[in-house]
Amino acid sequence: MTLAPIEVVRREAVVPVPAYDPDARTPVGVWLKANLFRSVGQSLLTLAVAAVLLRILWFVLDWGVFNAVFYTTDPDVCRAATGACWAVVVEKHRPMLFGLYPYDEHWRLVLMMAIYLATVVLSLWPRCWNLRFLVPLWTGAVLSIGILMFGGVFGLPYVPTSEWGGLPLTMLLFTGTVLIGMPVAVLLALGRRAPLPVARGVSVVFIESLRGVPLITILFVAVNVFPLFLPAGVEVNKLLRITVGIAIFFACYQAEVIRGGLQAIPRGQYEAATSLSLTYWQTTRRIILPQALRISLPAITNHIIAAMKNTSFVIIIGLFDILTATTAVMQDPLWRRFYIEAYLFVAAVYLFFGYALSRYARQVEKWIASGRI
Repeated sequence: MTLAPIEVVRREAVVPVPAYDPDARTPVGVWLKANLFRSVGQSLLTLAVAAVLLRILWFVLDWGVFNAVFYTTDPDVCRAATGACWAVVVEKHRPMLFGLYPYDEHWRLVLMMAIYLATVVLSLWPRCWNLRFLVPLWTGAVLSIGILMFGGVFGLPYVPTSEWGGLPLTMLLFTGTVLIGMPVAVLLALGRRAPLPVARGVSVVFIESLRGVPLITILFVAVNVFPLFLPAGVEVNKLLRITVGIAIFFACYQAEVIRGGLQAIPRGQYEAATSLSLTYWQTTRRIILPQALRISLPAITNHIIAAMKNTSFVIIIGLFDILTATTAVMQDPLWRRFYIEAYLFVAAVYLFFGYALSRYARQVEKWIASGRI
């Protein structure tokens, strides 16, 4: 009996491949070569774009910083300068930021904005996500803001909503839009996917009828048509009507975003909930809706930022938000020439709040990915 020769198998050491780490830092030189100077054509394109960007940057610095006038009470000094006139912002910042609100009472608006921003920041902190903390916090904030804005108590002069304006009005309209619109959006999204035909039909008609008309039309109805259906002697504040109108418009668009998140949930999630004998509302609240909101978070953030900019439509009813107030201020013939600087200031305010919302949304996504929330 002849034995077959034994084959010796040579095994080489297997070197494990490191896992991809998106947060790992790549050396600058390696990144530049891989992304900007990979070939001759790409290098030429990179140099051309860099030259254009540097030219634009130099113009912005030369016009906006080096030759700019930052403070003066004489418009002739700005006219003689070759750069920007930021002095118009210094000179007109109070009517731009506070609109028609009485000049001597602007301190109330400054205090109101401090309370508002502190409340919002605390509400966005995960450690404060507790109803025992948030309910007293917002109750106290709403009462404080109402007292400061309206007055009429504690020796404060009464100021009607028709004289509110500027940045505080923009902040109040935006907050009211989101706080009213988000719950309505969730209900509409759930209603459009509800098993009951009546609930589904009402949600579809409501969303399609309001989403298909311009926001200006909704505001016109809220201001001029809605009062016709009220009983004699009954009147609803114009600012409240406008806030509800913008909120409903916002809710119709947001509902479709949330519905997209609901449709992305696998059918197995519903079957698993049914096997655990969970009711429809328990399944929705504990399993389905949190996942749908997480999936839809980028689009939800996009519509929230758009809602902040939609507050400028209140110009059609005579309210002066920060953009409308700036337009009115720039009618001054002495400073009218420097409207570009004034509108750039307003754009910077919108950019600041929009960028802050975007960064917070990205942070929430990281918290969700890490399991913190």
